Amino acid sequence: MELFGFLDYTTLKFIWWVLIGVLWVGFAVTEGFDMGVSMLIPFIGKTDTERRVVINSIAPHWDGNQVWLVLAAGALFAAWPTLYATTFSGLYPAMMILLFTLIIRPAAMDYRSKLDNKTWRSTWDWLFILPGVVPPLILGIAMGNLFLGLPFQYDDYMRSTYSGGFFGLFQPFALLAGALAVAMFLLQGVTFLILRTHGAIHFRAQKILPFASLAVMVLFAIGGVWVASMNGLAITGEFDLAGVSNPTKKTVEMVAGGWLQNYTLYPLMMIAPAMGFIGALGAWIMSRPTKTGWAFFFSSMSLVGIVLTAGFSLFPFILPSSDNISHSLTLWDATASHLTLMIAFFAALVFVPIILGYTLYCYIALWRTYSVKFIRENDHSTY
Repeated sequence: MELFGFLDYTTLKFIWWVLIGVLWVGFAVTEGFDMGVSMLIPFIGKTDTERRVVINSIAPHWDGNQVWLVLAAGALFAAWPTLYATTFSGLYPAMMILLFTLIIRPAAMDYRSKLDNKTWRSTWDWLFILPGVVPPLILGIAMGNLFLGLPFQYDDYMRSTYSGGFFGLFQPFALLAGALAVAMFLLQGVTFLILRTHGAIHFRAQKILPFASLAVMVLFAIGGVWVASMNGLAITGEFDLAGVSNPTKKTVEMVAGGWLQNYTLYPLMMIAPAMGFIGALGAWIMSRPTKTGWAFFFSSMSLVGIVLTAGFSLFPFILPSSDNISHSLTLWDATASHLTLMIAFFAALVFVPIILGYTLYCYIALWRTYSVKFIRENDHSTY
């Protein structure tokens, strides 16, 4: 272990909290516009060719963007195995629904234009809504439930018992968080369409943008007020940050408004919710034809800010428990071993920059705007 001693265990635990946050932000920004566009296909395109314009705007990149989800899930398994095991076993039905809806998207992409039949294509167009709406809805509901706590606890052998059911996830605050996630992805999708299309699709997206932006700001504000009135969690007593991971060896208390205490302790965290509001408003203001790139930038800023707000509010908790709050998982006591975190860290140092690099290259190499005219002229080489 001396070979790896230059990064102590506590530092590595924090680094992996940051890295996993980066991966989920990458997923939200890139898949955000994919899914946002997907949920708009049957509504914003009035003809078959217009819908093909919408589909082809995301066609070159959607599968590459999905790598961020795979990476994020893999990072959870590698760095936070206790969280991975508890969450994926307790939320198995929700995870399966998410995966099934994601499977629909490649099928819709590949098979929609195989038959020149109105009913066939229209059916796939409506099916596109599922991989657009369901994943952000489920992930938003899951995030909302983190603030409420999930019903699990551990026995003396560290075996988790999940006492909740699928429908127990649909609590009012969790549904609000799900609606916010859908609105965020819709805003991201609308600004992407404004950036990548010409003609009628472009102008219709501009008309939708104010409503999406307003929805994000209103839902985010309601969520903030709601969280302020909630009971949060706080670790009390002595707690060894560098100790062996065991979530049952700490004392946790419930604190009124506890999920906002980090903003008092670390005022710089206020940047995150400010980004959420400023980004959504900026996207609205910058939706003019000459500012399309800035609209997408501000939409991405809003999305990043809201995701960071959730992470900052929960810190250091990563999976609160409602059955036994002292068994709640934190980034300090739910991690893999020092050696595992070190090896995974060096792997991330190599592969994350590679993924960022080839993603950026693909966007530059395949960048273009789409119009009805382009689809007609390239009928056999487009979706």
